[in-house]
Amino acid sequence: MLTQKQLELLKFISKRLEKDGVSPSFDEMKEALNLRSKSGIHRLITALEERGFIRRLAHRARAIEILQVPESLVEAGFKPSVIDGGNNGLPPATNPIPARLDAVELQVMGRIAAGTPISAIAHASHNVAVPGTMLAGSGHHFALEVKGDSMIDAGIHNGDVVVIREQPDANNGDIIVALVEEEEATLKRLRRRGSAIALEAANPAYETRVYRDDQVRIQGRMVGLIRTY
Repeated sequence: MLTQKQLELLKFISKRLEKDGVSPSFDEMKEALNLRSKSGIHRLITALEERGFIRRLAHRARAIEILQVPESLVEAGFKPSVIDGGNNGLPPATNPIPARLDAVELQVMGRIAAGTPISAIAHASHNVAVPGTMLAGSGHHFALEVKGDSMIDAGIHNGDVVVIREQPDANNGDIIVALVEEEEATLKRLRRRGSAIALEAANPAYETRVYRDDQVRIQGRMVGLIRTY
């Protein structure tokens, strides 16, 4: 669900694209939304990206790909496309993205530690709606609320909700849910060291913990993140 300001920003970008064929600048967005600084626009853009509504295109100035839109904008005739304000004079891209990708309800299976491991995951506490584009391939997915700050340098903050694809294995460097000695669950980056498994934090204040292979069971791999402001 979008906040009023996030919805207003999507509407403004849509109208400017339809009228001029180019994206508004951050200054224009700031003025249209009556915000005091461009940092507020940056936070709104980041929030829309984290929620799966847009994707910023690398190496292209002010280029945003719209992945999905709220139902209210679909009903208002919103037509998502690539917004490009600086691609060396070339005309803006016109390949549209499907206007609506339905949200999926996932169970939030309690809290997961991004710090010292806490009690293992037990029962679902509630559901959360996530964009369908966030779910990586087939398989079962679930969500967890993050507790702690050991993954903050990976952009995962205390109170965030992470989306997990349930799977028994993962690649080196993946952020995983690990069950340690069948008692404690933690969210860490996976590093294999021969027959050992290292659970690596993304915060220098926390040490990497190393376990025997038989002490750790991978419960899933992180595929998305939801943040509420």
